[in-house]
Amino acid sequence: MTTPLIELRGVRQTYGAFTALDRLHLSLPDTAATLAIAGESGSGKTTLARIMLGFIKPSEGQVLYRGKDIATMTRTERFDFGREVQPIFQDPFNVFNPFYRVDHVLTTPLRKFGLASGADDARAKIEDALSRVGLRPKDTLGRFPHELSGGQRQRIMVARAVLLRPRLIVADEPVSMVDASLRATILDEIRDLNRDLGIAFVYITHDLTTAFQLCDDIVVLYQGRVAEAGAVEHVIGAPQHPYSQLLVSSIPLPDLSRRWGDDDMQADPAQAARTSAGCRFAPRCPQVMDRCWSADPTMTRPLPHRMLACHLDASAALQGNDVATVFSGQARPKAASASGQQGTKA
Repeated sequence: MTTPLIELRGVRQTYGAFTALDRLHLSLPDTAATLAIAGESGSGKTTLARIMLGFIKPSEGQVLYRGKDIATMTRTERFDFGREVQPIFQDPFNVFNPFYRVDHVLTTPLRKFGLASGADDARAKIEDALSRVGLRPKDTLGRFPHELSGGQRQRIMVARAVLLRPRLIVADEPVSMVDASLRATILDEIRDLNRDLGIAFVYITHDLTTAFQLCDDIVVLYQGRVAEAGAVEHVIGAPQHPYSQLLVSSIPLPDLSRRWGDDDMQADPAQAARTSAGCRFAPRCPQVMDRCWSADPTMTRPLPHRMLACHLDASAALQGNDVATVFSGQARPKAASASGQQGTKA
């Protein structure tokens, strides 16, 4: 069996009494996978991204990269991990030092990781990376951050990540702070990088529309737990979990005969005021049952390429919050997804 590219085993993250992630198991195959982590604010998405990047150590559990626990890596292994797993942050405004020209964020990683044989080689690599994200080097290099638009700054950060030829990029809401006209362009560039360079992407987002456009698989988080996971066309196209249905119903539809929000699920006010010792979504769920208030739902597989944590499903239970088998790459080969399904999503 192939060792996963990155794997989370029983990861739990707490901040005092607050639990940001709870017993999460996740495995990404060592292929050019594209995985969306979706959910509303407070669902644990950014915490998960920071744990994957090794920025914070989980309160419990392990994070393994190519089978090695990143908490026990040697200095050399940690150095390699830092090059092979790269971030793209949400805010392109705070990443740059206003006193340096934008060249600084591109030359520094090349120098740190020794990836250029000299000044000419470094320049060639930087120009290639900028061109790959749709920027003209002669119009970009030598300028200060304030002389570029937010979209240009964000594309430079994509170029910076690509410059290191990583195996995995963790992108935390990379288009949420650029205008709508640039979102599709940046997402298309990310998809091209995935296809042309074989870079795997974990895409953190609250936007199911962009998740559907960019990714093959999706994990839907609610209050630090997996609600639903599987192939993106199934989870978004026909959501089974009431929370996933709520997220999908919140997407504006291009149908002028229907009012946006008419299909939103509404919970009873008295129910919403209750606290649940079982399913965390129970106070908001219009299909809540008595056992939802007292017992955690167990992860099940109701359909191929789908996993679900909901008492409404009576399928055979799987282990805890484990979504590893959905992304094993065996049931739905990556090659088929990349050639046929991505084309239909665009």
